Amino acid sequence: MTSTRAQGMPLAADDDRTRMPRHRSGVILAVLAFAGLGASFMQTILIPIQGELPRLLNTTSENTAWAITATLVAAAVCTPVAGRLGDMFGKRRIVMSLLLLQAAGAILAAFAGDVTTLIVARALQGAVAGVIPLGISILRDVLPPQKLGAGIALVSATLGVGGALGLPLSALVAEHLDWHALFWVAAVIAVLAFLGCAVFVPGSTQRSPGRVDVVGIVGLSLGLVGVLIAVSRGGEWGWADARTLTLLIGGAIVLVIWGAIELRVKDPLVDLRVSARAPVLLTNLASVTMGFALFASNVVLPQLLTLPQASGIGLGLTLTVAALVVAPSGLAMMAMSPVAGKVGQRWGAKRLLLLGAVILALAYGLALAFHAQVWQILVVSIVLGIGVGLGYAAMPALIMQAVSAHASGAANGLNALMRSLGTTIAAAVTGAVLAQSVTTIGGVTGPSEGGFLFTLALGLGAAIVTFIIAAFIPRPRVAQEGTVEPS
Repeated sequence: MTSTRAQGMPLAADDDRTRMPRHRSGVILAVLAFAGLGASFMQTILIPIQGELPRLLNTTSENTAWAITATLVAAAVCTPVAGRLGDMFGKRRIVMSLLLLQAAGAILAAFAGDVTTLIVARALQGAVAGVIPLGISILRDVLPPQKLGAGIALVSATLGVGGALGLPLSALVAEHLDWHALFWVAAVIAVLAFLGCAVFVPGSTQRSPGRVDVVGIVGLSLGLVGVLIAVSRGGEWGWADARTLTLLIGGAIVLVIWGAIELRVKDPLVDLRVSARAPVLLTNLASVTMGFALFASNVVLPQLLTLPQASGIGLGLTLTVAALVVAPSGLAMMAMSPVAGKVGQRWGAKRLLLLGAVILALAYGLALAFHAQVWQILVVSIVLGIGVGLGYAAMPALIMQAVSAHASGAANGLNALMRSLGTTIAAAVTGAVLAQSVTTIGGVTGPSEGGFLFTLALGLGAAIVTFIIAAFIPRPRVAQEGTVEPS
């Protein structure tokens, strides 16, 4: 008979977790959440100055766009690799290594005077994305069962909280200080997180034996680089451009070959058989669609707030004020952490994901009907934050129910990659939609209201698809002590 806890958050029975005193577990959670905030903040650090980068670096906008693309690709490649290495060599060790890369990249960017240096620096910073899924896996090892759900929810929420809160901070720094100061802030955050992990986070007792799958790392990296560069730059190059098609088709072929090889090696980078289990597969698919839904709002709402009022749809706010309007979305995600933990324990992680999808769909419905006033967008942002906070808390819980503790780092890393894939697809699709709807009203050139509404409708559709996928995720059942299997 399946217990309520088995239906909800991951069980302690399968991982022989290290017992921590109550005060110590709270400190560990705070350190890992802070590290996650820093990783998320790093993703948005260039947004306030993105339009100014060509002038600041004396280059073209096409060249500076690579600073964004490099971060995206590095994050996508490093996240699943870091998860597997964490399972093999210790999660804390890999987290600390990633934080050192983040600090090195931030310091390099702080001295950057040319676009090439900035691109390299941003690629190093992108590697830190693996900190969040690894942090979630560490929680499984050290937190007591009654605190695990809320802990997972808090660290998962940092995916959105760091960006939502970091955007106004970045905007303020960019407006009043030299743009390099942004990266000194990022460097300090990374160093503090590194020291916190070194002092307070225990080394994991869980190890996954095996060898480093070099072929798997190279194959996954090449395939993801091709596909992600094609998707992220296709709107600018043109979807029929030879560069786009070569990278997209070539990357897809490499990933197919990589998958065939991974099924045959003894210690694969990604265990595709485990990933094909219904709970894992469907959760990862839901992660893609929820990632799409989250990013669609990140594209539309700031533009609605900052476009001049003469456009007929914009509200004419400065970037800093607009960032402050959407920042409560991140606060709502964080506030949902204890709620998500309790709901997950009582109702199960599957129902938690379903609830998150429903609230996310409600937020998009509100946005479609009410977007003409600042307070309306503020309310929409808060509701969005609640929905994403609940959904993002449920996903790693569902993943860890379906895999052993020895594989939780790799499994969470792959799930984080799926979320990133969703945001990348959303960036390409929404960018194309808004670019096709550009019009000039009142002397202001920008996307039309129809383009914005269609993009919001896409977000609504993604939320509905997330709900449908989540509805088919099977409940786990306890087959024997130490294992949790899908029913």
